[in-house]
Amino acid sequence: MPKTSRTNTVLAKLSVAGDLLMLQLVFLVISFGILTMFPAAFALQRVLPDAISQERPKLLRRFFREFRWAMKRFWLSGFGLYAGGLMLAFGISFWAYASGPMRVVALAVLIPLAGMVLGLYLSGLAILPDAPVESTLKTLFRSATTFLMGRPLPVAGGVVVLLTWFALASQLPTLLFAGSGLVPALTAYALGRTRREKTSADVSI
Repeated sequence: MPKTSRTNTVLAKLSVAGDLLMLQLVFLVISFGILTMFPAAFALQRVLPDAISQERPKLLRRFFREFRWAMKRFWLSGFGLYAGGLMLAFGISFWAYASGPMRVVALAVLIPLAGMVLGLYLSGLAILPDAPVESTLKTLFRSATTFLMGRPLPVAGGVVVLLTWFALASQLPTLLFAGSGLVPALTAYALGRTRREKTSADVSI
């Protein structure tokens, strides 16, 4: 490979990394307001393909446009997801340190439920970049469920990635600053990209 080509490749990768870190920083700042956390995550997911492909400039402008879109449509459902996630995490923590037969029963229900919620969340993120602007919570939920049912094993792998990252972040809180938005977004992007590539191949055949 010529030296110029290698230099251009390195510069392109550095540009992608810089844009991703910029989006992570903006996500962190906006997410300090609880009501804005999930709309910010949705906006990040919508602009992530452009940050990776480097095909469209002005990422911040598009991010804030997508954030306004997500805030208008999904702020209440995002708050419900936040509250439900806290309750689920508290329930698992409580029963993990409890004793007696009810502990086993409760964990046998709560842990798969948590996995299902994370799987649906990842599936929702995976379909967001292609979701039309008139999407509602109902249509996103239906599409996410279809995605999850069609690709259960890859989504399960994504859930394992997220849980592993959460476990590491609980020991190294600085990881939250570096990847609280990017890790779920990139995991969902990988799931969605695989689906889009498969769909394109099927169409070409």
